Amino acid sequence: MKVIVIGAGIGGLCVALALRKIGVQATVFEKRSEVSLGGAGLGIGANAVRALQVLGVGDEVLQAGKLLQSIQIMTDTGKQLSVTETTAVSGKYGPDNVTISRATLLNILMKELGIEQPVHCGKTYKGFEQHASGVTVWFEDGSQEEGDLLIAADGIGSSIRRGVLPNSIPQYAGYTCWRSILHFDSQPVSYDPNVFTESWGRQGRFGIVPLANNQIYWFACLNAHEADPQFANYTVSDLERTFRKYHKPIPQILELSENEQLLHHDIMYLSPLSRYSYGRVVLLGDAAHATTPNMGQGAGQAIEDAVILAGHLKSTPSVDAALQLYNRERVQRTGKITRMSNRIGKIAQLDGRMSVSLRNMLFPLLPDILMERQLDYLYRVKLDGLL
Repeated sequence: MKVIVIGAGIGGLCVALALRKIGVQATVFEKRSEVSLGGAGLGIGANAVRALQVLGVGDEVLQAGKLLQSIQIMTDTGKQLSVTETTAVSGKYGPDNVTISRATLLNILMKELGIEQPVHCGKTYKGFEQHASGVTVWFEDGSQEEGDLLIAADGIGSSIRRGVLPNSIPQYAGYTCWRSILHFDSQPVSYDPNVFTESWGRQGRFGIVPLANNQIYWFACLNAHEADPQFANYTVSDLERTFRKYHKPIPQILELSENEQLLHHDIMYLSPLSRYSYGRVVLLGDAAHATTPNMGQGAGQAIEDAVILAGHLKSTPSVDAALQLYNRERVQRTGKITRMSNRIGKIAQLDGRMSVSLRNMLFPLLPDILMERQLDYLYRVKLDGLL
């Protein structure tokens, strides 16, 4: 079998690794002139760590990343609303709450692929045609590729998804976000390097995510109209003014940040789809189920996709039957996670005086069993033995 993968992000590289493990040839094509190592940081849950272990890179990710001890949700004044002790979670499900920069993770995946399986860069997808023997893919440079299966790992704006589902359009979540990574030679601001904190206030939401090697990944989310021009040219100074009354070390972190390292994006998501395969074309990662970044599961679900898709292709004689199993497992699970993440984002982004006060009063009263059930759903997924 020959598989064509469009997109060399986390999902595309992971599915190439997964397919190689089952003896399937996968060729990855990327429209950029090189694999993009941009982006900021991300958190990896226990489910994704286990999937990376199945792919053979889990230990390296754990060595390069940082295993945090807890996640704390606070108000803008620093009052604790909730805490999840991920040390205990790790004991139950395996290493959880691992943080790593996107560039580091991609470098690990590229290194594992090796020079024998290079990513073909500068290849912009143009279109495809399915036929009895498989699928033909055309690129804008006039070249074409023949394969038995086409995997769309080309992100939330997937051109391939638009080809099979023209009405599946990314939706705006109602808030916009800035991100950056800071490196400290010393520790000029006081923060706990073992705790992921997220602070919710009427002016916006601010997250502090410790990374390895004295680095911090931070993000700031504000409610806004989609493509709001007043935020298009926002600088660090603008964010400093917005969050100046938030608790320490938020103002200090912004004071040390630089405009050159600032990334800005409106937060988008895909409404859940009813299936991910269309003949010999299959959607994976954000091309299939882009979610808001409120549960640390965006990258994790793409990594799961890769392992589970390859697992079904390995264990099922028929490719069509394998894709049906992939649909059956992934559509329901990722759809539920997308809806859960959207609800959390709406709660976190409340900005009305009464609604924020009510949230801050009720949130600490939520029974622990609710969080335990959520974690159990996220992390109790069958991955071992698939490849």
